[in-house]
Amino acid sequence: MKTIYCEEPNRFELKETEMPRRTEREALVRIRRVGICGTDLHAYRGNQPYFVYPRVLGHELAGEIIEIGPNADGLQPGDQVTVIPYLECGECIACRSGRTNCCTQLSVLGVHQDGGMREFITVPATHLLRAEGLTLDQTAIVECLSIGAHAVRRAAVQPGEFALVIGAGPIGLGVMKYAQLAGAKVIALDINEERLAFCKSWAPADYTVNASHDPVGQIESITSGEFPTLVMDATGNARSMENAFRYVSHGGRLVFVGLVKADISFSDPEFHKREMTLLSSRNATRADFEQVIGSIRDGKVNTDAFITHRASFDEMIGTYEAWLKPETGVIKAIVEV
Repeated sequence: MKTIYCEEPNRFELKETEMPRRTEREALVRIRRVGICGTDLHAYRGNQPYFVYPRVLGHELAGEIIEIGPNADGLQPGDQVTVIPYLECGECIACRSGRTNCCTQLSVLGVHQDGGMREFITVPATHLLRAEGLTLDQTAIVECLSIGAHAVRRAAVQPGEFALVIGAGPIGLGVMKYAQLAGAKVIALDINEERLAFCKSWAPADYTVNASHDPVGQIESITSGEFPTLVMDATGNARSMENAFRYVSHGGRLVFVGLVKADISFSDPEFHKREMTLLSSRNATRADFEQVIGSIRDGKVNTDAFITHRASFDEMIGTYEAWLKPETGVIKAIVEV
């Protein structure tokens, strides 16, 4: 079968590899779509934490079950599925409390072990979800949107509160959408006017703020001087994450959704003065995947507008560099296998 390896930063290689063989608890899945996300882009550039080379990228996956044994969910060959790519140990303190997304021994497909940028993959049957009523494209973006849905649940978004979301990439957009569905008044912050216009139409964000033009003043004005009770940073940029502390109201929450390979510093007096709550949000859980599948099926998410670029499996290597350039206007790119 064909497999694409990221051999080292800035270099892919297409190889012929053996078909994987499943164990009793695994399913053999034919990959049909692979979504490209920030993790993949950072890994390609050599900026992704927890990463070693060579690696098969790909954790936003849509596939078809080819082989599977008896399983609790009644999955059968031929079922269209999305993959929960976070493989937990099931025994640590996080797993015992149901927080498998931050397992102490977590292994993520496409990050810690080889992912789905290949024609076939074996996956534990417990990490497959039937995607009835969804297209293959929609199935491939479930994982991406689940990150946003999980962050919103982790933040305990309250109806009517101001929620500032920093970063209008795919993860930030997912955060905006599920914050909006939870009833928040969403403020989108980015430096790209085209992205901000997309936030306004797609999420839809209630307000947009260009970070290049006095963001503190704009946010203060929108919130009548009180600032948002919830700020969520999805940039994966250290400077942005440090600036985010300035936007949080007294008694408010700051949630880091994006991940950066750096240290973050902040003013402790300001942090204490506001009695601010600082949270991280990592990955997603099965419940988040189920929520996203249901919201797509119910027509609450405009997936057609979200997916802006695509390439066939054979074309991907030659196309990938273009997806890294802001001027190409990529929101979400999909690889067709």
